[in-house]
Amino acid sequence: MQWMDNPRRQDINLCWEEVNSIISVALNYYTPAQHSQTKDSAKISRYGWGRDYHRVITKKLKIFANWLTQEKEGVKVRYYVDTGPIQDKFWAEQAGIGWIAKNGNVITRNYGSWVFLAEILTNLDLPPDKPHLNHCGTCTRCLTACPTQAITEPFVVDANLCIAYHTIENRQPELPEKIAQNLNGWVAGCDVCQDVCPWNQSFAKVTDVSDFFPYPANLNPKLSELAQMTDEEWDKRFTGSALRRIKPQMWRRNAQSQISQDENSP
Repeated sequence: MQWMDNPRRQDINLCWEEVNSIISVALNYYTPAQHSQTKDSAKISRYGWGRDYHRVITKKLKIFANWLTQEKEGVKVRYYVDTGPIQDKFWAEQAGIGWIAKNGNVITRNYGSWVFLAEILTNLDLPPDKPHLNHCGTCTRCLTACPTQAITEPFVVDANLCIAYHTIENRQPELPEKIAQNLNGWVAGCDVCQDVCPWNQSFAKVTDVSDFFPYPANLNPKLSELAQMTDEEWDKRFTGSALRRIKPQMWRRNAQSQISQDENSP
């Protein structure tokens, strides 16, 4: 992905020359609803079930940042929720929040990998936390379960093979054949590598942020419905949702490609 080549991702001072410390934060978004396995049901990644996490977390960061600047004269801050070239996972690991797992996600000991990450940059000189140790051990469940073998080796994810990348970021009119054949209902992201993770199965906790609970329309919608969704219906349906990143024609493509696969299967 080209945006990963941004040189500011490699040098935090290129983002802001006054930064002395990074406060990394994580917010649990797990809700216990499950994806349907019926043939015409579409699957949406848990992160997009409820209200746009950018809006939810930005409000919380603003409160924190305001408190921080009022505590001491001369304190400056900037905060980011996927809004700047910040290596969220790297800094979360350095801050001791969790570790970067074999599937590329950050896993925390308290909530598994069902967390959103964000950062506050400040000119304050704060004492550092200890980086988190990796606790994946010999487990390879995420590698084995990935429908397209996108996790080509531990800690390496090939976006060209990733269902989440293609359903959210790929703007082409058609999906690659290998992706289309292995969607298994996914139309917005993919949670397979997280669903099979032992840390998630053992330690996931229901979030206390009500905004992250699913909108009814985001739980198991019909592929046939999404394949015919109009631009006007899209605009109304995904107001205040992170799923607006997936444009109407992409929803139709993601759904229709699976319907076509089913129609052509013996």
